[in-house]
Amino acid sequence: MELVTGDITAERVDAIVNAANSQLLGGGGVDGAIHRAGGGAILAACRELRRTSLPDGLPTGDAVETTAGLLEARWVIHTVGPVYPGTDAAGELERRRALLERAYRSSLGLAAALGAGSVAVPAVSAGIYGWPVDDVARVALGVAAAADASAAPPLVRFVLFSESVSRAFERAAREGGIPAHAV
Repeated sequence: MELVTGDITAERVDAIVNAANSQLLGGGGVDGAIHRAGGGAILAACRELRRTSLPDGLPTGDAVETTAGLLEARWVIHTVGPVYPGTDAAGELERRRALLERAYRSSLGLAAALGAGSVAVPAVSAGIYGWPVDDVARVALGVAAAADASAAPPLVRFVLFSESVSRAFERAAREGGIPAHAV
């Protein structure tokens, strides 16, 4: 596993994970950046998914692939992370944390099933969805570390949008004894 601070749209990998919204039609943050950099082919593919297999949108925790358009990747894997609930009313935090784990697991699993040798992954739910970065880092790294060869590509590169997010991932790797290194 690698940890990189940078722009996920500039990564040269087989697959890029998009922290999408359920509508799959672009948005802000990572989602908007991927749609802008990848061009109209990604949006066209997402619209086709909505027209056919996903008329109600992509459920939280699931993942689906499209072309990467103009990006230096073969596929974009769209996943929807959960919104942070804020308080743990009746176990809601644990239920949503399980959805966050599922978003990472389904994204990495789909990348492996597609035959990707490398995947770039953002801090899903850590932006506008308000999930605490330290918790996202523990979940993301834990899922990736637990994945065997059939459940994740050989190279999982977490591409993080700021130095503070990168430090949170480095700390979580160190504290969890997870072999991830900054590049």
